[in-house]
Amino acid sequence: MLRLSLVTALTCYSVQVSAQQLDAAAAFGAREYIEQASLSPDGLRLAYVTPTRGQASAVYVLPVDGSAPPKAIAAADGKPERIAGCNWASNTRLLCTVYGVISIDGTLAISTRIAAMDHDGANMKVLSHTRGTGDLLGYDTFGGSVIDWNPGVDGKVLMMRQYVPESSTGTRLAQTAQGIGVDLVDVSTLKVSSVEPPSRDAGEYITDGKGIVRLIGRRASKDYYTTGVSHYSYRRAGSTAWQALSSVGPDRAGFDPYGVDPTLDIAYGLKRVDGKIAAFSIALDGTLGEKLVFAHPEVDVSGFARIGRNRRIVGVTYSTDVPSVEYIDAGIARLIQSLQKAMPHLPLVRVIDSSEDENRLLIWAGSDVDPGRFFLFDRKAKALQELALARPQLEKVKLAPMRHITYPAADGTMIPAYLTLPADGSTRNVRTIVLPHGGPGARDDWGFDWLTQFYANQGFAVLQPNFRGSAGYGDAWFEKNGFQSWRTAIGDVNDAGRWLIKEGIADPAKLSILGWSYGGYAALQSAVSEPGLFKRVVAIAPVTDLDRLKSENQNYSNYQEVVRFVGSGPHIEEGSPARHAAKIKAPVLMFHGTMDRNVSVFHAELMQNRLKAAGAQSELVVFEGLDHYLDDSDARTQMLRKTAEFLKAP
Repeated sequence: MLRLSLVTALTCYSVQVSAQQLDAAAAFGAREYIEQASLSPDGLRLAYVTPTRGQASAVYVLPVDGSAPPKAIAAADGKPERIAGCNWASNTRLLCTVYGVISIDGTLAISTRIAAMDHDGANMKVLSHTRGTGDLLGYDTFGGSVIDWNPGVDGKVLMMRQYVPESSTGTRLAQTAQGIGVDLVDVSTLKVSSVEPPSRDAGEYITDGKGIVRLIGRRASKDYYTTGVSHYSYRRAGSTAWQALSSVGPDRAGFDPYGVDPTLDIAYGLKRVDGKIAAFSIALDGTLGEKLVFAHPEVDVSGFARIGRNRRIVGVTYSTDVPSVEYIDAGIARLIQSLQKAMPHLPLVRVIDSSEDENRLLIWAGSDVDPGRFFLFDRKAKALQELALARPQLEKVKLAPMRHITYPAADGTMIPAYLTLPADGSTRNVRTIVLPHGGPGARDDWGFDWLTQFYANQGFAVLQPNFRGSAGYGDAWFEKNGFQSWRTAIGDVNDAGRWLIKEGIADPAKLSILGWSYGGYAALQSAVSEPGLFKRVVAIAPVTDLDRLKSENQNYSNYQEVVRFVGSGPHIEEGSPARHAAKIKAPVLMFHGTMDRNVSVFHAELMQNRLKAAGAQSELVVFEGLDHYLDDSDARTQMLRKTAEFLKAP
């Protein structure tokens, strides 16, 4: 019944699309149908966020027994307000995070607010501070975040919130508190009581999932800029006194806490050991006894798997050639294994949310050739019910398998990568794209990728290299990062192209490179370092000048961290593609959004000007009002259509 109430329209749409000529750019460029979902504490209602036009989204709620159709209860127009997600504060009350990229005195910032509403959209209220009458001394763009959904009282949550002092401090009406504190908030009345007073250096609070703040992280700063070092303190059970726990710097050598298990009275966290990140636990009983939870000999641990309203940690996440979880909860491990056996064609299984008693689970499952499906699993009834498709418009479209491979770099190092051959079955002398990932502190993983699958649908082979400078493979692989060690990183990317030609996969005359963010930088810098290898270059939201990347972060608190990461020295000049535009011989196509907080649109504009001055063939498409991710179905459709035409041109 639920399948019909939620997915009938989507299934009909899929049939309608397959009956006509597929508009591949529109189908692959469309935002995911379900961008975020949440199950009510009693497991009886589902709330989900779905895209509408542009960057806009709507919130829907439906009863999981199928007794009523989905009801739209809220929406944001995307100009600039957008909905990040909605979660249940009680069985009848939702909290939705709304955000937008805004300009303050010429500097882009992300502004967030949290709205509370009933399950039918009634009684909507914005959770904001009560202020005095003075002028603000600073900008309050952080609308708070929920750090505990289950503090022991239904309809109340623990929120981490920012306090900004007001200038009229001589009056009794002025707000004088400053920093980030923790409040207990009634989401119906908006009544607030302070749990942790605001602290100027506080950056993080971690609870036990049951309403008790056990950890605080304080950010070290100098001259108004953060240093990248955080000092953590903890409280013993039943105590209000803070005790030192750990310090974590950019090298991540210290214990970095992620969560607390109140039953075991421990904190789980990550720590770098012997050049790789591993998962540890530390006792919070005063002994600070440390235990290794999980370490992988080849790759870093990436984080923790959680479940339920208490955000209980149940496993450790990592990725070798496929994303994996080492479960520390035996019951959940057996559950996931049984689900994977029941859905062998959907090996990637994740618990998205659950009822408070963890008897009803909201499940996502997918693969490289399945964009994902949402299920409701009833553990008592042992019933698995499909709810919705992540990308219904692709349900009847043939997708191409992604294969993990390795290829040799010039120095003999074997580089891990993912190869996707054209969906039409072609394997030799085809149009081919090398697709370096963003970051550079990131990596590609096995699974559905809308960019890769679009180009495979269009007859391209796609190779995604996890070049040296990628995260996830330990210190030695990361080197100094993909900017400071650009020669190694870009060398590995170029070697990917050479390998494709040597193996006979790529037609040398039809080998291109495409990347987004750092990947866009890599695409341009590859064309600088080895002109002629790639016959066409596509760069989306690229970094093009390393000095500019540093300077444009001057108005942000993490400026010194960016400066340290990008570094100084000859690589700034040598590794900035905008300074060597005359070396690029291949045609270039770029895309950038004007509200890009991550990488200013100036980078693409600078590159375009330099390429034109050098007489190169280049085009820049600027999307007004869009950010780094171009989270707009129409814009992505335009981008895919235009890139396909560009890459197929003779």
